[in-house]
Amino acid sequence: MLHIQGLNQFYGESHTLWDIDFDIPQGGCVCLMGRNGVGKTTLLRTIMGLVRARSGELRFEEHEMLARSAEIRSRLGIGYVPQGREIFAQLTVEENLRIGLSARRDRLRDIPERIFELFPVLKQMLHRRGGDLSGGQQQQLAIGRALALDPKMLILDEPTEGIQPNVVAQIGDVILKLNEEQNLTVLLVEQKLPFARRVGKQFVIMDRGRTVAKGDMTALDDQLVQRYLTV
Repeated sequence: MLHIQGLNQFYGESHTLWDIDFDIPQGGCVCLMGRNGVGKTTLLRTIMGLVRARSGELRFEEHEMLARSAEIRSRLGIGYVPQGREIFAQLTVEENLRIGLSARRDRLRDIPERIFELFPVLKQMLHRRGGDLSGGQQQQLAIGRALALDPKMLILDEPTEGIQPNVVAQIGDVILKLNEEQNLTVLLVEQKLPFARRVGKQFVIMDRGRTVAKGDMTALDDQLVQRYLTV
């Protein structure tokens, strides 16, 4: 579904992504892993078109993506939950969710009931401002907003960061349900190893802007953890 080959990205003269190569199959759930500062968030932002790649190939289904805007990439079916959530604090929960509807291919204007089935708290707080929600509730809202566009692929940047354990468990349940029951393709950056092992089918490890290991989650052994993931 997502094909990345020889992807390079620069900030000014600083070469940040070096010949990134990996594929995500339809229905895959890939955990992108690595220590802080190795380029994981930059890679997600490059996939979404928020930063420009210098060279390489990025293809989503049959679409070559590098020349397409972030808005077009969303309309093609990629939902994105950025690090820090980036909800609109002054807008209500309902208004935040409706923003996600704007990129739907079918032009649906009603918030899908499925979102409230996955995150009941959002229906209870529909008219509350996003900024008044707890961190865990804001993360659920950010995921719900991404799901509102009916994505074919969901990208999440550290969805468990700063979230209380019970909500972390719920978010894990939701990711598993979307991936296993709806065959939604998922790419997530995740630092918590137990969470990554629970939800991920495949892993990709980055180090110093490069992809250094990848495979089925069962192949993520202690040697790789020690070499690339422990602080």
